[in-house]
Amino acid sequence: MRRRLAVCFLALGLGAADSAAADDALRREAAALFGQIRASGDPLSPQAELGRALFWDARVSADGKTACGSCHEARDWGADRRKFSPDARGALTSRHSPTVFNSMSQPALRWLSDRKTGAQQAEGSLTGSLGFASMDAAAAKLSELGYLARFRTAFPEDERALSTANYGRALEAYQATLATPAAFDRFLAGDDRALSERQQTGLKTFIATGCAGCHNGVNLGGALNMKFGVTKDYWLETGSVKPDPGRFAVTKREDDRYVFRVPMLRNVAKTAPYFHDGSVGDLDRAVRIMALVQLGRTLDDAAVGDIVSFLEALTGEVPPQYAPPGERPHL
Repeated sequence: MRRRLAVCFLALGLGAADSAAADDALRREAAALFGQIRASGDPLSPQAELGRALFWDARVSADGKTACGSCHEARDWGADRRKFSPDARGALTSRHSPTVFNSMSQPALRWLSDRKTGAQQAEGSLTGSLGFASMDAAAAKLSELGYLARFRTAFPEDERALSTANYGRALEAYQATLATPAAFDRFLAGDDRALSERQQTGLKTFIATGCAGCHNGVNLGGALNMKFGVTKDYWLETGSVKPDPGRFAVTKREDDRYVFRVPMLRNVAKTAPYFHDGSVGDLDRAVRIMALVQLGRTLDDAAVGDIVSFLEALTGEVPPQYAPPGERPHL
């Protein structure tokens, strides 16, 4: 009897050792393909504090009602649950608003990668979604609202501290603080219990299926521009009302037709609807579509469920500073 128990305990020990080895192998592979993100515990810099105030101030718009945060709500993990977002002119944006969380580490922004930095994106929004007729009009509004002293504090070495360029720099500094580490990052750091068995299976399936070919790097995407619909026209599966030419609209190059920035998958379980036109509302369906139109693969229900379970492990906490100064996020 004692010998039988000893054999059983030995078997259990070997099983645990094999499991730990498997965890380590998967962790090393995932670390090489992706990587961790970490939240900074440092106080906001004066530039980031200014950016925080500006991001949520609806007065800094042509209609006095639209803020950057209007299209990137905390309850939507920095994205927008609407397919398209209303701007300060009363029109709808031409593409779905992606999340601002973790976004400043991308080499380019927006669906067409047509703005290279967060500062450029934020400054451009003044005459874009915020509706000002010119940059001069936007700067005049900032002055009228009494922001001059705060710009001087944030940019003390700049003789012309209050400018639309510094507006962009302040917004970029604030958005750079919006990192959302998740269970996946704890797993990469060595916590074997951070991911469930199914989530680990989903991670393996995600890699083996080929998803990591485009959705790689620390944000699981955001670094590449790729054609949407490699093996099949995307709109046949998404049900999109009108095909979008993608980067072709900017470059006029035929090889950029239907090419978009590969979206980040951080917090993807919280940022529906999906794709550039918000045409798909369910993550399960989005995974099936991507496998089919990008990789030519039809996934069974188990594989889709495993991948979705893994993607849920990419959901982090909404940063506590993602709210107007003095407030907490409204979820």
